[in-house]
Amino acid sequence: MTGGTLANTPAKRLRLGLLLSPAVFWLTLFFFAPLAVIVVYSFLTRSSTGSVEWIFTLDNFAKLFQEGVYLRIFWRSVWIALVTTLICLVISYPLALFIARQNPRWRTILVFLILVPFWTNFLVRTYAWMVLLNNNGVINSIVVALGGERLTLLNTQGAVLLGLVYGQLPFMVLPIYASIDRFDFNLLEAAGDLGANRWQAFLRVMLPLTAPGIAAGSVLVFIPTAGNYIVPVLLGGGKVALIGNFLETQFRQAQNPPLGSAAALLVMLLLTVGVAIYFRVAMEENE
Repeated sequence: MTGGTLANTPAKRLRLGLLLSPAVFWLTLFFFAPLAVIVVYSFLTRSSTGSVEWIFTLDNFAKLFQEGVYLRIFWRSVWIALVTTLICLVISYPLALFIARQNPRWRTILVFLILVPFWTNFLVRTYAWMVLLNNNGVINSIVVALGGERLTLLNTQGAVLLGLVYGQLPFMVLPIYASIDRFDFNLLEAAGDLGANRWQAFLRVMLPLTAPGIAAGSVLVFIPTAGNYIVPVLLGGGKVALIGNFLETQFRQAQNPPLGSAAALLVMLLLTVGVAIYFRVAMEENE
């Protein structure tokens, strides 16, 4: 039987290769090939006419660290992404816990409601927030009707945070809900029998066991938020520029693909390292 299994191994490998070939083809075409172009462009030189010269240099990376405006945009992106992730976590964990504690019928309905926003394009939903937040919008109309003065809500950092939290919240709720749904709540009763109060049982039992959901949700929120382009443009009015806006400026307006590629590559590497460290810490806490 062992000989038959070994004899069939090449055929099985061939079938496996044929099954994987479409995925490998599309992954190569739409991920590795563009990534290779970005890597090459990041080491090239921009000519005086805005074209690219095949002169390899490290000046693009040096410029990113030397120019203070670039560093401010980067750190602002990281800071807003961290704040957005934290706000989403604070909102999502109690919400996911509430959903998980319902009976199966209500649980299905509540999860369905979490998914409803995905039925509408994110751009359309962002435009809806513009209608709500502008000077003549619904919120200001209510404030004026109550005798107050109009508030400056649109084109502020607060508006950007609001739009980012609204857009990314489901990506935090669903992974946490999946972890809590698998959690055995009898462990909390056992912790109580051993003398732990509710907070101690939550911090020492439930939170560590649901940490994978928190880690997954944090990654799903942090990475898209750091490079978000639509929300800062529409709700920030261009006054709250993130790394996505910087990249668009370099590739389209400034016509400087080498600098834009260097920035994109640097951000990608830093985010990859940060995510790897985050998952490593989360795994160590669960062991």
